Amino acid sequence: MIKDLTYYAHCFINLKRDGKNGGAPHKPILLLSLLGLFNKGLFFNNEVHILPEFVAAFKTNWNKLVITNHHPIFALPFYHMNSEPFWKLIPNLGCEKWIESKSSMRSFSNLSTAVEAVLIDEELSILLLHPENRDILKIAILDKYFSETKLNYNLDENDGLLPSGIILQESSEEYKKKIIQLKNTLDENSFQEEVFIRSGIFKREIPKLYNNTCAISGLRIDATANISMVDACHIIPFSEAYDDTLTNGIALCPNLHRAFDRGLISISDDYTVLLKNNFVENQKSVFNISQFEGVKLLLPTNLKYHPAIENILAHRKKYSF
Repeated sequence: MIKDLTYYAHCFINLKRDGKNGGAPHKPILLLSLLGLFNKGLFFNNEVHILPEFVAAFKTNWNKLVITNHHPIFALPFYHMNSEPFWKLIPNLGCEKWIESKSSMRSFSNLSTAVEAVLIDEELSILLLHPENRDILKIAILDKYFSETKLNYNLDENDGLLPSGIILQESSEEYKKKIIQLKNTLDENSFQEEVFIRSGIFKREIPKLYNNTCAISGLRIDATANISMVDACHIIPFSEAYDDTLTNGIALCPNLHRAFDRGLISISDDYTVLLKNNFVENQKSVFNISQFEGVKLLLPTNLKYHPAIENILAHRKKYSF
């Protein structure tokens, strides 16, 4: 069988779906979102990961196109697409048996924990690199599954892009209030997806603010897409503060991120590094943490994005600095 554009167009308009209530729209929406992320360069080979942009695009496309009362659960099509010939789930190590349980994969948190990525056919990924092929497949999906609403699809060219204004413009108090409101009003799956999208903004924007440079060590490496050598570190953990705003973040390389999260280092009110004295390390190593004691942080140029003093104070209190 020749796996060409005609073959994949046939696959896309003959998806295995629940036929109730006009047919489940989940798989077609997921494929439209996949096409959109190839269009934006976020996917560029046959390895597909669960990115915040993917979930955001799924939600946006759903709101534009779906008029039935189906529930927009991202985990459902991502898992059940495995029944299609071009989609293969790759489990994380130790989760091989877990992904065989269909019921457990309804949960977004379980899906993102158990699944490392999806491998689509290499032939399909090569086809999707070309705009004309994406357009043909997009039109086929819209005509087959969304004939009534397809005119809504191209109303917004920002589909799949994360709205950074969510965390750039709100105060910590406003942000926490909104998260609590979402937690109290959304079902667990929808809340998990919302937090995943918002955390994606935090992880994207913090390194950019710090010019992809570790605020303590000065490490900066320009890497290829989807690879980062600098982490977005929460000063107060999200699980405690529900705060993904920029003043609750700092860019750190992975070893110093771990040291900060475990309370081996902290930050003073004048943004210098404080060091705990209750651990032993090899002082001769060029990687020793002690060398950074008293170092002044490399901070964003804009003062309004500096770490909030109340947050670094809370970190010091937590670890008894």
